[in-house]
Amino acid sequence: MRQLSGLDASFLYLETAEMPMHVGALSVYELPREHRGDFATELRAHIASRLPLVPALRRKLAWMPLNLAAPAWVDAEPDLEEHIVAIRMPPDSGVAELEKRVGELHPVLLDRSRPLWKFHVFDGLAPGPEGGKRVAVYSQLHHAAVDGQAAVALAQAILDLGPQPRTIEARATRRRKGQLGTTAMLRGALAHQLEQLGSLVKALPAAVGALSQVTARSAGGSLAETGAALWARLSGGAAPKKSVSNLGLAPRTRLNTTISDTRAFATVSLPLAELNTARRRQGASLNDALLFVISGALRRHFVKHGPLPRKSLVAAVPISLRAKGDTAANNQASMSLISLGTHLADPARRLAHVLAASAAMKATIGSVKNLLPTDFPSMGVPWLMEALTAVYGRAGMADRIPPVANLVVSNVPGSTVPLFMAGAKMLSNHPASIVVHGVALNVTVQSYDESLDVGVMACARAMPEVAEFAAQIETAFEEFKGLPASAPAEAAAPPAKKAAAPRRKAAPAKKKSVSKATRTPRAAAPTAKRASR
Repeated sequence: MRQLSGLDASFLYLETAEMPMHVGALSVYELPREHRGDFATELRAHIASRLPLVPALRRKLAWMPLNLAAPAWVDAEPDLEEHIVAIRMPPDSGVAELEKRVGELHPVLLDRSRPLWKFHVFDGLAPGPEGGKRVAVYSQLHHAAVDGQAAVALAQAILDLGPQPRTIEARATRRRKGQLGTTAMLRGALAHQLEQLGSLVKALPAAVGALSQVTARSAGGSLAETGAALWARLSGGAAPKKSVSNLGLAPRTRLNTTISDTRAFATVSLPLAELNTARRRQGASLNDALLFVISGALRRHFVKHGPLPRKSLVAAVPISLRAKGDTAANNQASMSLISLGTHLADPARRLAHVLAASAAMKATIGSVKNLLPTDFPSMGVPWLMEALTAVYGRAGMADRIPPVANLVVSNVPGSTVPLFMAGAKMLSNHPASIVVHGVALNVTVQSYDESLDVGVMACARAMPEVAEFAAQIETAFEEFKGLPASAPAEAAAPPAKKAAAPRRKAAPAKKKSVSKATRTPRAAAPTAKRASR
């Protein structure tokens, strides 16, 4: 038995029918040309062989008596017929059909009596440009079990570097004998609470010292000076009258509402080499470039659908608290806030705003990052959090409380080389994440092979036009590439690769563009790929 951390367990307490707390991805695979079998059956056999490597797939929840404290993980053998299900799509289905199905499946809660994961295998997709058969997999993993980087580590255990699956050494898995008694569970929970209290007390002096330093530095104006100086350097003009700050409330938009139990999902892929070339010309990190592109898409979206707030929209951006090399299947992350500059029409000034806001965030969070707790005493917390969550949703508090952020933007590092699963080659991997009351839009990005795969998840009632928003991400990307250089290239940046001819993505000629997700129903655009509808 291993009791969940306070952060892990909070995703269980916050879960309601309107707020499922699982994450996942829509991945498209190309089967070997000689393939004749049933991929869902083959995937079950493949996952069965990898279960010794992935404890997160073979454990379930054991609840504390009277739900007094955080539950624990106990060993459980998954029924792969229930966890890996086949779904037959209409013949020659493409990106739009897949996105619609993910939007329908995402609100369905995972069964808490089983291990908290499920794979949906979609068959019936349009073939590839050379006639190759393709399948898609929509994966669901509860956020109580993994965060973004833990999910990547889990995928590395399941996926292979070539079509021939690697040999896995047989390992004996520990099996729990019998049921845990009430007394044993309570004793273990109490010991865990005392251990957590001791850890918090020991960390308190260091935390107070670090926070004091941050407060003193902020009071001295160093953060404001950093933002102002960066603005002036990048925008080519004088520093703004007011420094760029991430503090303060976000403007209210139609995204800041009580969400429904419906979801709308869309995907888009951006060429990673072109994005890296453009962001180096601006002296920006990959994350900064992503924030600028999302900012431009948001501005276009709200100009069209209105109203565009006069104040900048604010993104909640997860930050990892993991030590290098830590692949534990749990959550080790917190949130920061970044102003996106959506109130600025000039792209150069908006980019300067984003870079200055990002610099200010990093200067603040760097001092306290390692002090943010992911575990804390949970005695009585389940009752309190579940009751507050229910009241918050039913009373529509998100419609009245001033918002802190307008959306979530998350960037998860992924593989830079092609990967395979059960002999099939992965073509794309678009994340599908969580929206909550008050923040009805989540844009999660993961790099894969030569692309940046973007998954846009929204409450279908608050923002049904996610496909249009995905197309606006492409437009904002083109805008970013067209900006004149405002900073010298990174000193350590590798030389840009010679541009290759765009790969064809399968397509009847009558369609204009393609999403990397299937590469089958449409012709490829030269830079960013997107599904026509």
